[in-house]
Amino acid sequence: MTTLGDYLEINAERIDKALHRYFGDVHGDLFRASAHLLLSGGKRLRPAVVILAADAVRKGSSDDLIPAALSLELTHNFTLIHDDIMDGDAARRGVATVHTVWDEPTAILAGDVLYAKAFEFICFSEAADAAKIRAVKMLARTCTDICDGQSMDMAFEKRDDVLEVEYLEMVSKKTGVLYGASAAIGGILAGANPVQADALYQYGVNSGIAFQIQDDLIDLLVSSEASGKDRASDIREGKQTLIAIRAREKGIDLAPYRRELSGAEIDDLIARLREAGVIDDVRAIAVERAAVAKQALSVLPDSEEKHLLTEIADFFVARGN
Repeated sequence: MTTLGDYLEINAERIDKALHRYFGDVHGDLFRASAHLLLSGGKRLRPAVVILAADAVRKGSSDDLIPAALSLELTHNFTLIHDDIMDGDAARRGVATVHTVWDEPTAILAGDVLYAKAFEFICFSEAADAAKIRAVKMLARTCTDICDGQSMDMAFEKRDDVLEVEYLEMVSKKTGVLYGASAAIGGILAGANPVQADALYQYGVNSGIAFQIQDDLIDLLVSSEASGKDRASDIREGKQTLIAIRAREKGIDLAPYRRELSGAEIDDLIARLREAGVIDDVRAIAVERAAVAKQALSVLPDSEEKHLLTEIADFFVARGN
């Protein structure tokens, strides 16, 4: 049986080749800008979920659905370009962001190009027309939810009373629904029945929530060298993560930490959060969401692809540990 690491590596190579075939020889600043992050690599997790879900429903169907897998990667990258503009970030995955290489107007349009291309690529897939219509409808709803989630995240930065249920709704939209769409669209295009398609969507959403919660933990607990991000940036920026919400409930005031922090200060804060049980509580919620995701797959027949999907949910909460 293929290990998850081997599968993801092989799949990433497959997706990279397809992306280079479509976007590797584009002309003009706008189209080079749209391909900039897209061609910079990555684990290609969302395309992997599309392909695994398709083959879990109907073995061998994924070969016809590579364009749909690319569609979800295009959607992901459209959101990254726009997020980087909103956050004012200069680098992503060690690569200069689109708006810093070009300019903000070009970056906005580059994101829009990927957004439009995502729908076109769904239609390139070899699948029944009715299934493609369902998939396009789901992708449209997903993009709306992602925008709503991003808006909620930005609004939360101005509040210090965000509730856990609000946070979970925000991350389900900002991160979860794209994994939900990845799984469900793969299944739908492969001929999934409504029960299977809904189960795959629930698998993806809950996996995505677990992924984001673990990301919040990684931001605080993992060194900048290992994570590729500024350590404790969420705390310094006053982001209302589940860590911040649970800390407030335990009487820990994070306001004094909204500034540049030394490594010793971050370590001291982590020790306080651990002692209060915040870190364990947050990690337990991520593990619980991953368990809900895996349980959703029970409606699918046993297969290697189903097993790999469960391993992806586990991988999402094991990263950085």
